[in-house]
Amino acid sequence: MGPMTSRHPGAPCAPTRDEIARLVADTPASGPSRRIGLLAAIATFGSLLFGYDTGVIAGALPYMYMPAEAGGLAIDEFEEGLVGAILAIGAAVGAIAGGRLSDRYGRRHNILLLAAIFVIGTLGCTFSPNVWALYVFRFVLGWAVGGASATVPIYLSEQAPTRVRGPLVALDQFMIVFGQFLAYSMNAALSYGHGGPRARVASDPTGAVDAGAWRAWDDLARIGGVVVDAGNGQAWRWMLVLATIPAICLWVGMRLMPESGRWYAANVRYAEAVASLKRVRSDGDDIAGEVQEIIDAREREAVEGRWSLRRTLSTRWTRRLMLVGVGLACFDQLTGINTAMYYLPKILHAAGFSSADSISINVVTGAVACAGAGLGLWLVGRLARRHVGIYQETAVTLSLASLALVFAVGIGPHMLADGTIAPSVPGVLPWLVVVLVCLFVFAKQSGTVNWVLLSEIFPSRIRGVAQGLAVGCGWLMNAVVTYVFPVMMEHVGAARTYAVFAGINVVALCFYLFVVPETRGVSLERLEESFASRYGE
Repeated sequence: MGPMTSRHPGAPCAPTRDEIARLVADTPASGPSRRIGLLAAIATFGSLLFGYDTGVIAGALPYMYMPAEAGGLAIDEFEEGLVGAILAIGAAVGAIAGGRLSDRYGRRHNILLLAAIFVIGTLGCTFSPNVWALYVFRFVLGWAVGGASATVPIYLSEQAPTRVRGPLVALDQFMIVFGQFLAYSMNAALSYGHGGPRARVASDPTGAVDAGAWRAWDDLARIGGVVVDAGNGQAWRWMLVLATIPAICLWVGMRLMPESGRWYAANVRYAEAVASLKRVRSDGDDIAGEVQEIIDAREREAVEGRWSLRRTLSTRWTRRLMLVGVGLACFDQLTGINTAMYYLPKILHAAGFSSADSISINVVTGAVACAGAGLGLWLVGRLARRHVGIYQETAVTLSLASLALVFAVGIGPHMLADGTIAPSVPGVLPWLVVVLVCLFVFAKQSGTVNWVLLSEIFPSRIRGVAQGLAVGCGWLMNAVVTYVFPVMMEHVGAARTYAVFAGINVVALCFYLFVVPETRGVSLERLEESFASRYGE
């Protein structure tokens, strides 16, 4: 191939169209062909781990309330909030750092690193001797969760042909939900096998204390109770350690996958970009046209100079996209979905179920969430992105408002001073809460388009950093919600808690109606041109 020329003064040398055509013709694939579906299945093991490690805590927390003699960690509601929040804080750091690392070293390289961190964090949490050690390794695990949430969608969006980009990135969300369902299923199986989070005590050797009663262990300590049957308290460690299996699968699988062709092109490694794209494209795909679009965008970036985060925020159109991205990530957490994902056994116990039954019912809501995510794959492939988001926020708001009403009017009058439900509560009301929670998670998961939009709206020059910053802000919001929810449930009550979240989602609905742009059916490079033209400099 002859010397490369540039069509823009000041831009680095780039191949002309004829040179690109020859490059595509002469460059062999960098390895065996990989179907895009297989690539997505392997990469989204990172998303499955995201889901498992965030969902597994729902079944583990009741056991952590148990005293040390029973195999628990003797936590209270404030420490319970920190167990979830610290992972989210770690995820915020991991998302921001992961975005920078993926821009510098590559998307595939970053996912391989994250797989190793998943294993380290999981084993550390599993063998934590006390809650302080658990905090440390939950933070480490958060690094991996946040890095995966920022890197996997970018890897998928850059590797996917435009025609399937939306559904493929939506698969990422489905795998998060499936990971949560898998966690709930393992939780229920282990809880059933261990007899639930209960222990017999010396003061009442014929009965058992239910950890789901939350205050029961403190009451037991005050009356001098001594645990005499603590055989089931280690179940939470088995729940956590199972996450090492998909982490190892992710590391092995990603070693067989190619690096992102767009990342190679963004780093002026055009031959490697072609070689990588050839591994994941079919014979009918226009690789030359795809590379040309990438090069055109790269040349524009070179003419404009290096884009720092400061320049991104000082330029009108990129600042607007940054604010849209941060808004999408934060409102995704403010739907309250993770209150159901992390604390559903607590919610169901507040509605009148035992802790063991609550852990088992959690599987049902996880299955409903998977069904919703499956519908979401279909909706994202056929409807405008904004329309899916508008549907999601409308349905979520109605579900949360209904939950607030049921707790306020139906269950609230039957609450006792110790936080338990009186036997006089109508039997239909706890099951109505289950139905409404199922409708809530179905609406949220079938309408989740935030991650698709986040993977599409940012220009390639700042995609990794901007995605990391937006997702990092989302994780910080997750930390806030995760920490305050159990405290609000304990001190404010379920009715007011869900009323607050319903009000927040009215604001999120307005955000989708009036602020969020549409991205469906347009290449990433064309979207960049459109945003720059629409929002100006």
